[in-house]
Amino acid sequence: MITSNLLQELIDFARRHSPFYSKQLAHITDPALTLDQLPVINPVEYWRNSHSMNEWPVLTGSVTHALVFRTGGSTGAGKLSVYTRQEWQTLVRDFGASVTERFKPGDRVANLFYAGDLYASFLFTHDALAYVDTDITEFPFTGNVADDTLIESITAQRINVLTGLPARLLTLANELIRRGQTLPEVRALLYAGESLFTSQREMLWQVFPNARIDSLGYASVDAGYLGASSADCADGEHRVRDGQSLLEIIDEESGDVIDECGRIGLLVVTSLTRRLMPLLRYPVGDRACWLEAQGSPRRKFMLKGRSASSQRVRVGILSLMPDEIGQLVKGSVGSDDWQLIIEQAGHKDVVILKWVPTGQSPAMDEGNRMLENGLLEQLPLIEHLRAEQLLELHVRRCPIDELPRHPRSGKCLRVLDLRVYESAAEPA
Repeated sequence: MITSNLLQELIDFARRHSPFYSKQLAHITDPALTLDQLPVINPVEYWRNSHSMNEWPVLTGSVTHALVFRTGGSTGAGKLSVYTRQEWQTLVRDFGASVTERFKPGDRVANLFYAGDLYASFLFTHDALAYVDTDITEFPFTGNVADDTLIESITAQRINVLTGLPARLLTLANELIRRGQTLPEVRALLYAGESLFTSQREMLWQVFPNARIDSLGYASVDAGYLGASSADCADGEHRVRDGQSLLEIIDEESGDVIDECGRIGLLVVTSLTRRLMPLLRYPVGDRACWLEAQGSPRRKFMLKGRSASSQRVRVGILSLMPDEIGQLVKGSVGSDDWQLIIEQAGHKDVVILKWVPTGQSPAMDEGNRMLENGLLEQLPLIEHLRAEQLLELHVRRCPIDELPRHPRSGKCLRVLDLRVYESAAEPA
């Protein structure tokens, strides 16, 4: 558990060295401070000017002896996340130690996460695997390896564990189904970066009939280490990792802290290890609920989809940024009323962009076409996922009463994640 002295020290450090937190916490004077007395961070304010290391007021010092990663977005001015070398090593060391139980001595592990362009997932996994406390061998392919090469290598090199984003594993499964081939030698599929849904698991089991499918763990490049995946965790379930971060679940409308089990709210993190880029009550963007009583060691929680106010929505290997989509809708059809809906159809993700016309909006077909073309230009990965039969994209004009709103506040829900997050049983 975090002590009041440590919390106060974290707050004092951020307030002294970060102009953002100096302003954010100017009113905090209570020496007997509790976490829920701090304001929840507004992500829009937090990330403002993050593309410029010299102008970003969140930082507590200069960026030296550090690592810089991109957190998502479609433009060169996307958000940047910064770690000191020591912070990064602490992160990967603790994550690697936590996933040790997912491996067996002699496992031969393919790293299929993506590298390059400031993406963190491949490097994070590579560095974390070095801290797994059992004898394994890593094959650092990256997610860009050709399916032909990968399939041949799995057999020739006796690779029996695959790690990667769900979309990369599903792309490989598609190719194996096309060939009518299975890989029974693969004993485990370890995924991260996005949830894996029931129909997608069933597709993977068609071609990896002996594989156990588990989360590698719950982390993000901006928020750091959020939850460990242990043997008693079903799909979507994780455990709080003591020493790395402090997690809260809060009511999205009132901001009240939720302590009871089963009640869904917004997941908020306070990092205990980040000092260069502090995170004090930062909304992760995911919804979650507690599965164990308050005070339980390494308290278990379950993810329940993306928040309606999320600043980034992950769909496979695609990162959808609601603020960028809002700019596209305003610039293309002149509307401020729109909604992003995410569903599942079999093993495919379905993304629906609804928009409400104004008196100056173009005709329905033209407006839909303008928005679809704009999304394809903004997010070229959409075409790739479409070709792999992993994504459907629909743009629909609609009347304003078809946009669901929050039952209490009446605010338009920008993101409506309707995917079913309950876990599927392993095959018999």
